[in-house]
Amino acid sequence: MKQKISTCGILLLAVVVSGRAQVASHAPTQVQQDQPAARVNGVVLTNADLAREEYAIFPYARQHGGLPKEMEAQIRDGAMKMMVFEELVFQEAQRRHMTIAPATMAKAEADFRASFSSPDEYNAFVATEFHGSRELLRAKIRRSLLIDRFLRMEVDSRSAVSLADARAYYLKNPARFHHPESYTFQTISILPPTHPTAAQLAEERKRAEDALRQAKATKTAEDFGLLAEKISDDDYRVVMGQHRPVPVDQLVPPVLQALRGMRAGQMSGLIEVQQAFTIVRLGAHTPAGEATFQEVEVPLRKELYEKKRNALRAALDKKLRQNARVEEF
Repeated sequence: MKQKISTCGILLLAVVVSGRAQVASHAPTQVQQDQPAARVNGVVLTNADLAREEYAIFPYARQHGGLPKEMEAQIRDGAMKMMVFEELVFQEAQRRHMTIAPATMAKAEADFRASFSSPDEYNAFVATEFHGSRELLRAKIRRSLLIDRFLRMEVDSRSAVSLADARAYYLKNPARFHHPESYTFQTISILPPTHPTAAQLAEERKRAEDALRQAKATKTAEDFGLLAEKISDDDYRVVMGQHRPVPVDQLVPPVLQALRGMRAGQMSGLIEVQQAFTIVRLGAHTPAGEATFQEVEVPLRKELYEKKRNALRAALDKKLRQNARVEEF
């Protein structure tokens, strides 16, 4: 089945996990998957439901053969909380007699079918996950759409942040929008072994000089970055040697001194720092100052929206749990 489903976020969490063969090797067996993981007001949620939530939280699990062991407990806890929350939301939507318009339901079903590469694959999924019952699948899709509709009504629609709200926050928190003097740059570094001998240091210098020769032949930031990926020893090689804006008080003096004398696009010579050699290519110099409201408006409103949305979801979860009977196994 295709990885991306264009129905809705909640639908993705609820039903879009391909057959049981895709469940991680450490996940519950088929018999265990049918066993209860939680009971919410008498409604049983199974280990299979929990596994779907786990894979929604960490979708890379399929590529990596399962959940990372060091993160497994944390992911399971988050998946359990989300699974119970969604069931409480669904039950509340039913209590309020909320409905899904036939046209919305039909589109969701069509979108879901279209997410499969062939009718045979779709039929196989229904046979495996829903015992061949189209009605059971429709019920799951309807459940997902009701959850989505309820959350849009009770959370998303109340999370909007107006221009005036964002501006007021900006004016009340000036320190947040002050930025120190900083430099953005790329590096190619030649690092010696631990406790190098004189011969090893001589060899590293020779390698650094060869690196500088190659670096000088580059014309663009991309060229420099590709070379960094190939020959640099520092960890930034995996991002083409790119360093995000670094405040001047975090730069070692030799590197800062070199950057002070450069213009954007220029490259340093060999900079020696504690027996290591570094070549820097300046991307940008940003003087200390204040970000204008126009510069931060879009990301700020998004940040405040997410903060408000998370608070509303947490409050809703607390409210729904107050009189609910929730058992986790």
